[in-house]
Amino acid sequence: MKITFTLDTIDKAAEEILSQCQYKTLLFYGEMGAGKTTLIKSLTKALGITQTTGSPTFGIVNIYEGNGETIHHFDMYRLKKEEEAFDIGFEEYLTSPYWNFIEWPEKVSSLLPTNTTKINLKILDHTTRLCTIDNGSNELK
Repeated sequence: MKITFTLDTIDKAAEEILSQCQYKTLLFYGEMGAGKTTLIKSLTKALGITQTTGSPTFGIVNIYEGNGETIHHFDMYRLKKEEEAFDIGFEEYLTSPYWNFIEWPEKVSSLLPTNTTKINLKILDHTTRLCTIDNGSNELK
């Protein structure tokens, strides 16, 4: 499924994305500046999280809780090697019943479960993004 959105329509897009997800582990692909973190903020809002959310680039993982939901938000950009994910207990997060939002999943590709939803963001212009949603194996098609 494909969804085109802008900042003005991102909250509606987030609700549509969540309605299409078959799995609670979402992998966010896209170049730097594509809006992965911004989309995740809207997804957490759509799930009822009211606390401030932001990029976990330096801490690698942020945990958000509220409205009966728990979300683990990972940013793997700074990992130099895949094994560094073990230092934060990554495999334990993945076996939890909670939401896992993972930016830069290609950095930990061999550690990812099979049942994931891939979210690929593409920059169409300075205000518009194309989001492709794929529920399947952990290889982005």
